[in-house]
Amino acid sequence: MSTPTLVSPSLARQVRDLLAPQVERAVDAARPLVSGRVSGLVGLSVEVAGLQAAVGETLVLGDPERPDRQIRAEVVAAEGGRLRCLPLGHLTGLAAGAPAVATGRPSTVPVGPALLGRVVDALGNPLDGGPPLHTAPQAALHAAPPPALSRGRVQNPLGLGVRALDTLVPAGLGQRFGIFAGSGVGKSSLLSMIARGTSADVSVLALVGERGREVREFLEDDLGAEGLARSVVVVGTSDEAPMLRLRASLTATAIAEGFRDLGADCVLMMDSLTRVAMAQREIGLSVGEPPATRGYPPSVFALLPRLLERAGPGVERDGVAGSITGIYTVLVDGDDHNEPVADAARSILDGHVVLDRRLATAGHFPTIDVLESVSRVASRVTSREQRALSTTLRRVLAAHRDAKELIEVGAYQPGANPDVDAAVAAMPAINAFLRQDIEDITPAGHAWQRLAELARTLGVA
Repeated sequence: MSTPTLVSPSLARQVRDLLAPQVERAVDAARPLVSGRVSGLVGLSVEVAGLQAAVGETLVLGDPERPDRQIRAEVVAAEGGRLRCLPLGHLTGLAAGAPAVATGRPSTVPVGPALLGRVVDALGNPLDGGPPLHTAPQAALHAAPPPALSRGRVQNPLGLGVRALDTLVPAGLGQRFGIFAGSGVGKSSLLSMIARGTSADVSVLALVGERGREVREFLEDDLGAEGLARSVVVVGTSDEAPMLRLRASLTATAIAEGFRDLGADCVLMMDSLTRVAMAQREIGLSVGEPPATRGYPPSVFALLPRLLERAGPGVERDGVAGSITGIYTVLVDGDDHNEPVADAARSILDGHVVLDRRLATAGHFPTIDVLESVSRVASRVTSREQRALSTTLRRVLAAHRDAKELIEVGAYQPGANPDVDAAVAAMPAINAFLRQDIEDITPAGHAWQRLAELARTLGVA
């Protein structure tokens, strides 16, 4: 009797991922066609009658003999035998009575190494003129976060290439933090620096609600060929339907999860979380949700934790555990850092970086207000000596901030406060350390060396 051949779990998973697209197409071809009719078009939503489908399932609306006129829609609610759907596109040309066909499966997106260096839309279709991604493995758009007690801990530092962040607001592999700022303060430029300077294996960038003009500028000027080569960019511009803008954030998260499940350390950067919330606000109001805080319906504040919790350390598989470090920009309304979306995001995230408009107008880049920025994992990813260096600089900067008005009017007497004296003497060196050109990427080790030299210059205990 022959001995059965054992297949390793990793090889079995690779074979399964390779065959999954072919199996999925075969199942779709064998599935019976179930159709209904569009019964109404109200605002941004579509009502479908005569069809059974689950929330989250995708429908195809329009004449099957005119594929170019068909649009896809996602079921978001069901009431009284009718389905309420939101289109993944514009409703122009769609009329009541048009056929509606259920696909029989939830939405999926392509994932895996084939996406590196690619620019895709919210549906996973290439925007860069490259080959299609039909053969790439597919992953569920709406995935559950890893179980809280099964995921790894944040305990290893992640270099971002920005001195002010790596030393004063240090990040860890699997951390989630937000970049909070008003419009035009340098969020996108800071993200491009991180994308080029991070020590992570892969970067996934989601441009949600961006102006169409800025997408190409960001790719060519800010990110560059070097940054794009190790990145995946998902684009959902401001002129697209709200479902597509929301889906861009989910697609980018699913792509990052695909790299995490392969054991890679991935950085997921989303610009911006506020526009994701605005897209969900449009969706919620369209299906009849009541407006709550500043017009945001309850579904917005239910969406944020579901989306943000998907980032973080992964679950170890076959001795390998990847991670997703989430970096989310938050566009604060009127520079109010306590507005509803910013306040909700800050309570969920593991840290926040505050950008200051006054620094931007003074030509200070990056515009990070280090005294208002906090990393909740700093004690786990830095040594005692490194924390002492960071605390020294923070203390000196805080003393200078408190005495700034006295210094400017000449009322401060030297010798009254050693920290203020040290700050006044070393402020040119401090500003030189905190300022960094967008093309200047500083490894984390070198940043800590510069901070140690600066601390010796300050000469305070």
